[in-house]
Amino acid sequence: MTSESIEIAKNRYQQGRIAFESGRYQQAIEQLEKASALLARNTRLGGEVQIWLATAYEAAGRTEDAIALCEQLKRHPHSETSKEARRLQYILKAPRLQRPKEWMTQIPDFSSLSDNESKINFSANNTKSSGRKQPSEQEFVDLSQVNTRDNRFIWVALIAIGLTLVSLIWLNF
Repeated sequence: MTSESIEIAKNRYQQGRIAFESGRYQQAIEQLEKASALLARNTRLGGEVQIWLATAYEAAGRTEDAIALCEQLKRHPHSETSKEARRLQYILKAPRLQRPKEWMTQIPDFSSLSDNESKINFSANNTKSSGRKQPSEQEFVDLSQVNTRDNRFIWVALIAIGLTLVSLIWLNF
């Protein structure tokens, strides 16, 4: 295995993680599978890539693939990888709880949109739904209409603070 193929694998691994964290699970699976193919499976990095791959399988609805991969990873030579595989497999095999629909929030799948389109749609929806004005459209306040008379409470508070400080200094001597 050359250092060039390891760098390519690391790059694909990073791309896969970014895709996963962005909710593009199918793209994450593709990148992580390519990274895994370039790495030795019994290395620390190879195990880490496969753990992410198992998580991506689960997120994409391929639970059986995720469980099978965790079963293989439980025998991984790197202890952290095998421990993480056991934890993940335990979670994946846990019984699913029935939750009422009103408890759930449906998250839209943006994997079919390109990055540019999703940014445009999000910014267009954001400006339409917001009733507030954008910072560039801020209204300025006419200072001649603002009450700038002295407030007597401020003077009372300042005198009280001053007396408190003087008494604290006096008690320290």
